[in-house]
Formats: sequence, structure tokens, C-alpha cells
Amino acid sequence: MLVAIDGPAGAGKSTVARALARELGFTYLDSGAMYRCVALRSLREPEREPAELAREARIELSGTPSGEPGPVLLDARDVSEEIRAPEVSEAASRVASDPGVRKALVAKQRELIAHGDWVAEGRDIGTVVAPDAALKIFLTADPRERARRRAAELGTNVETVLAEQTLRDERDTSRAHSPLQAAADAVTLDTSGLGVAEVVHRIAELVADT
Repeated sequence: MLVAIDGPAGAGKSTVARALARELGFTYLDSGAMYRCVALRSLREPEREPAELAREARIELSGTPSGEPGPVLLDARDVSEEIRAPEVSEAASRVASDPGVRKALVAKQRELIAHGDWVAEGRDIGTVVAPDAALKIFLTADPRERARRRAAELGTNVETVLAEQTLRDERDTSRAHSPLQAAADAVTLDTSGLGVAEVVHRIAELVADT
């Protein structure tokens, strides 16, 4: 079974997906980490096309059936910390708008989730990567709440994060290829003011009814 969780930055996708995977005993897939890996390579090799880097990148996500994410390996090297840097986050949003990058990584993601039970999160899991997912969830939250969460995570200013987030949201929702949007049959959950446990409980109930 596949539970697809999509939504914008700061909506709680990663936190909720990891906790849900632990609750269900499913394997967790962080698709955003894959785009961050391509972004990291692109920053290191700016003279090369991002799509080419995506095709040749050896990305390993060692999530476990307990829902705990393992290290993110890029070309056999642990880049778990490096890909969370602000400049990589910004670059990831840019490379994600490249159709060639998305095509390469969607193929890698589909290969990963072809077997077993998964909780996969990203921005196009339910619409592009796995449109036949058993359950699709679209998480959202008030923009300022999303910025507050992200600022707390990064230890930076809320207003700065909000400005960057607004630009990223516009880029993600308006790109021609695989724009950020809820699947027609997705269940939308607004996480504003909700704790992780409450959101996970609501999704787990939906899983039980699926």
C-alpha cells in the first residue's frame, strides 16, 4: 500500500510522513531529499545541465520499515546534513522546475515504491509519481504558520522565511511541468494549530478505512 502525502514547504509533510510510517510500520520515502541531492550537485557543477546530473546521480535513501530515515547517500557519500543548507533548499526549488530533472527522479521514485508498503511525501507524489496511490493526502497550513515552523527549524527570521516561501510557492504552483497541486481525489488537511500526533491519527484513520 502507498500513502502519498503532498503539500507546500512548512505544511508538515516530512514530520507527519515519518511519524505516520512509524505508526503503520511502513517505509518512509522523502522525495524532496532526491531533489536536494541534484541541487547539491548542480551547485558544485554549475556548468552542467541539472537533468544530466539527475540521470547519473546515485541516490540512496535508506529508510527503514520502522519509519526512521537513514542517511541520504549521494554517489556513495553521506550528504544528509549538506542537503538541508538554505542555499541547497533554494537551488532544489529551481532544479525541480526542470522537466528533465523531474522525469529522471520520478523514474527513480517509482522504482523505489514499486514493492512494499510506503509513506511517500513530496510535491507531486499523488498527481505524477503515483496517481494510483491507495490514499492521497494534501497537507496545507496558514502561510505565516508554515514560515514560523521553518524559521524555528532553521533558527532564522520569520519574515525572511516568509518572503522566500512566497517566491517558492509561486514557482512551485506555476511551473509548467508537475505543478504543486492537490490531486482531484486527495484529502486536504489544514495542519494550522494541529499537533503532529493529531494529524497522524487522522490520516491513520483514513488508512484504516481505505
